[in-house]
Amino acid sequence: MNGPSRNTSSKNARHGGRSGPLDLVLALRERFGGGDRDRVAGKGRGRASFNLRNRLILVGGALGLCSIALVGRALDLQVISNDFYRQQGDARSLREIPIPTSRGMITDRNGEPLAVSTPVESIWANPQELLKNPGRIPQLAKALGVSPDALTRKLGQRADKEFVYLKRRINPDEAKRILAYKVPGVFSQREFRRFYPQGEAMAHILGFTNIDDRGQEGLELAFDDWLRGKAGAKRVIRDGAGRIVESVDLVTPAEPGRDLTLTIDRRIQYLASRELRATLERTGASSGSVVVLDIASGEVLAMANLPTYNPNALGLGNPDTHRNRAVTDVIEPGSTMKPLTVAAALEAGVITPHSTFDTNPGWMPNGRFRTTDHHNYGVLDTTGVITKSSNVGVSKIVARVPSQEYYEFLKRFGYGHKTESGFPGESSGVLAPPARWSGTTKQTMSYGYGLSATPLQIAQAYAALGNGGKLIAPTFVKGERHEPSQVLDPAIAGTIMRMMQTVTEPGGTATQAAILGYHVAGKTGTARKFNETGGYSRRYVSFFAGVVPVHNPRFSMVVVVNDPDPAKGYYGGFVSGPVFKNVMEGALRLMDVAPDDIDTWLAAQAEAEAKRVKANGGKPTGAVLPAATQASLPVSTGVVASPGGAR
Repeated sequence: MNGPSRNTSSKNARHGGRSGPLDLVLALRERFGGGDRDRVAGKGRGRASFNLRNRLILVGGALGLCSIALVGRALDLQVISNDFYRQQGDARSLREIPIPTSRGMITDRNGEPLAVSTPVESIWANPQELLKNPGRIPQLAKALGVSPDALTRKLGQRADKEFVYLKRRINPDEAKRILAYKVPGVFSQREFRRFYPQGEAMAHILGFTNIDDRGQEGLELAFDDWLRGKAGAKRVIRDGAGRIVESVDLVTPAEPGRDLTLTIDRRIQYLASRELRATLERTGASSGSVVVLDIASGEVLAMANLPTYNPNALGLGNPDTHRNRAVTDVIEPGSTMKPLTVAAALEAGVITPHSTFDTNPGWMPNGRFRTTDHHNYGVLDTTGVITKSSNVGVSKIVARVPSQEYYEFLKRFGYGHKTESGFPGESSGVLAPPARWSGTTKQTMSYGYGLSATPLQIAQAYAALGNGGKLIAPTFVKGERHEPSQVLDPAIAGTIMRMMQTVTEPGGTATQAAILGYHVAGKTGTARKFNETGGYSRRYVSFFAGVVPVHNPRFSMVVVVNDPDPAKGYYGGFVSGPVFKNVMEGALRLMDVAPDDIDTWLAAQAEAEAKRVKANGGKPTGAVLPAATQASLPVSTGVVASPGGAR
């Protein structure tokens, strides 16, 4: 017993008197002879004795250092330097996506919607994910209504992208049907599409937007910044399949577009469009325009053009029909210039309303050409020149007006420059200065050749005559008012109005434009169209420009009909006069404008009653004047000497 104890004691003493797992391992090695063999072998090889304890300490220390390094790295990643790695993670899962916003609504002057934005869906895909599933592409192509080859090419061209539109602005039900196939990498997003309830009737005024809901024509373009608003943005987390898992935060709130109220009255606009279409069908004309202005404010109440297009189906129409002819197309204004020529002469003091002009024999020379009348009207006074629309008479009048004064006068009335309406693409027309006139220019200008203007410019000039000589720039926005400019003495403007009134009365050239119960001041025009060879063709433009009523004028209207069939009639009174009458009858009724010619109205009623009595066997029918009409009649029933100016 003493032997083992001594051995054990000596071993413990050798190892510093400590015991533990290491001593146990060494004891086991000695017991089973491993230690002796190792010592013998070591002595035989001349090597140092093997120290297991030190080796285990070394290994344990290394593992401890590794653990410390791992803990330190984790601490660095998660606490100290986590911004970079968070950014890297966010780049793979966090996305900033736009928040679509609706475009502002456009309404007419009475609040009726003319352009609204409706929610739609757009189908998009992640090409990288979709191309990993080529077997699903034919199915997706069929759902989209495209060929598989075309879809594959489209995806292949954007294989390095993560976003591509497949089909935009479609009905939400159709988008739901496409998504029901659950094709990997295919998603939808909300957008807005413009809808125009009035369709073709309002197309040229409003214009349209493109696929990104940006204004491209008309007032949609002119007021794009006002209507468009600002899209917002938000951050979301997407999963590996591209689905939104969570909305993180709102980056920028969406600002919807602002609404726009126009001066247009959709009822008058509809009348103008309808009557213009009927006239083009009746006369075989190729195109036409109508402009209606409120005289006192310059507000555009209606502006119709044909041919037109459907802004809700742009791909089906002819792009040539997109332009608004009333503001972009210039025409030689023909005889609508004669009242302005007479006004210029009255202002210059070279004639009076009672001056006479010998138009015999119905023509007069103009350089190498002739200025001719439709008939030989003989001797005419100043009013008669307008009533009969005498080219010879107005040529003799303009000869007395100095050229520079005549030029400046027409410029004051808006010819030769834009009306400042703000409509995109508006033309300024052509009014050359006297230095560029030839020997025949001044004479031909007096009856509407040698210069050009838009229908809107003509309507503006006639509105100035009806407004006591005050010119107001047209506007399309309700509440916007331009400062008037006094371009003509009110007395002269009133004189011209009374002269133009005779045009629609018996003996005038536009009796078809007369409106029962109202005095109408107007002027016809029939201009031959310029051809490519430098002369004038046998094609015509037919005009009527007028103001109603003469007492306290309310509306200025211009009708332009292009290329009427000569075989069906092409004179302005026959072609364009009825359009003026039918549209203005409706507008006067809709706007509750009191009649200013009650005597004629009563006479017509009496005549109609007499016919009814005769048809009824001599018995009275009991028809009476409606009380509402009686209340609206003016006290004075005669023709007022002055137009009254602005309301």
